[in-house]
Parts: sequence; structure tokens; C-alpha cells
Amino acid sequence: MKRRDFIRSISLSALGAFLPWKVFAADSSKARVTLRRSDERGFADHGWLKTKHSFSFANYRDPKHMGFKNLRVINQDIVVPLEGFPTHPHTDMEIVTYVLSGEVKHKDTLGNSTIIKRGEIQKMTAGTGIQHSEYNSSSLQDVHFMQIWIEPSLEGIQPIYEQKAIDGFGKEGLICVASEAGRKGGLYLNAKADIFRGKFSEKTSATYRSSREGSVWIQVISGSVTVGKVLAQSGDGLRIEKGSKLHLQAGAGTEFLLFDLT
Repeated sequence: MKRRDFIRSISLSALGAFLPWKVFAADSSKARVTLRRSDERGFADHGWLKTKHSFSFANYRDPKHMGFKNLRVINQDIVVPLEGFPTHPHTDMEIVTYVLSGEVKHKDTLGNSTIIKRGEIQKMTAGTGIQHSEYNSSSLQDVHFMQIWIEPSLEGIQPIYEQKAIDGFGKEGLICVASEAGRKGGLYLNAKADIFRGKFSEKTSATYRSSREGSVWIQVISGSVTVGKVLAQSGDGLRIEKGSKLHLQAGAGTEFLLFDLT
């Protein structure tokens, strides 16, 4: 599929309510955990782009996987050198970019022209409308990144662009990289959601207490995360309900994103 045809195929009409696939009993917090296996995600190879979709997106549609709470998109993208997404529009969505390797070259109609590197976080509040492009400016290395969409709290506001280095990126543990109104640190989200990055070089136990209604999504980037009796490995996702207090077991060399949602 050509790049512009791919962009035109992306439609928010494909986004809706999430239905569980397989539910497990979890720990003493009474959480309900659903495993979303990596190899069951949507996948497309466009030549210039290899992409995996945790939720329905573009030409991939699965009525069982349409999103979770206000989390609507988690795409894991690999773009080959000197290729990328041409200029395309967004409205009324919080869009977060998290780089796994390489660099993303961003340009938008607000006048921003930036490079997003590993250890940085980028967010666009699309609001009334913003157009942007994302490219791999390297002639040698693929760029590997995650694109995340979250439904906003307020619609029709002026678009906003933010990008910053993640404070304490090299440290172990949970770090807030974006939060509702910036209340917990990280970038300012116009959404009832908080995003944390977890990093553990050795096998570790950790506890996370939800400040919302216990609706949590964990997307594993590397290593493994266990909640209760449910093991998630690289590329897997965990959909957690009533998880007000989560006991996490992280394997060695683990990195993940945790979304606390409404």
C-alpha cells in the first residue's frame, strides 16, 4: 500500500468499545486481567512501514479489540531509512510518540520542525486541527517507535505541541512521562489519563496504586511483566479492570508503558 493511500485509510470510525478476549483471575486486589498477545495484534507490511496494532486501526478491524476506556490506539511502527508518513491531519485527539530506537523527524502546521530521540516524549493536542508529517531522516537506520492516541477531555481547543526529555529516563522504576493536566509530571495531557514508563534491569517486584477507577493498560516493550498469574512478554498487552492496587513482577531487562485510564 502506498503511503498516501495508507494515510487516507485511517478512520476514527473504526474506534469504539473494547470487548475482552480472555479473562484471568488476578491477585488480592481483585483485578481482572485480559492478555492481548503480541502475535495476535493487527499487522501490516507496507514496505516502507511495518506496523503492529494493539487495537483496530486503518485496514485492521477486530470488534473484540477496538480500544480500552479512552485509550484508542497503540501502534508499534518501524519505518525504513528516508521514508515516513506524509503530511496528514488530526482533530480532537491526544497523540503521544515514544521512540524505541532511531529518531523521528517531525514537522507540523504550527511551525514546529523537530527531531524526537530515544529518551524524549512528544505529544500533540490536536484540538481544532493540526497537520503533521513523521519521517525517518536517517539514511542508515530504521526508526522504531510507538504511536498512542487517547480521547481528549475537552474538544475544540487550540492545538498544542510539546516535546521534552524524560526526567530520570535512565533510572529504574516507574516514571510519569505524561499526565492529566500535568498533575503528576511529564507532558500535559488534555485527557483523563496518566502514562508511566517502567524500567527494570533485574527481576523486581513493584506495586502500582491507581488514582482512578483501576482501569490500567500495560504495554510490554521488552522483558516481561506478571500481574497475578498472568504473564505478558515483549509486545503483549495487559488490560486490567478494578486494579486499584497492582502487584507487578518484572523480569530482567524489562521496559513497559503503563496507562492509568478512565
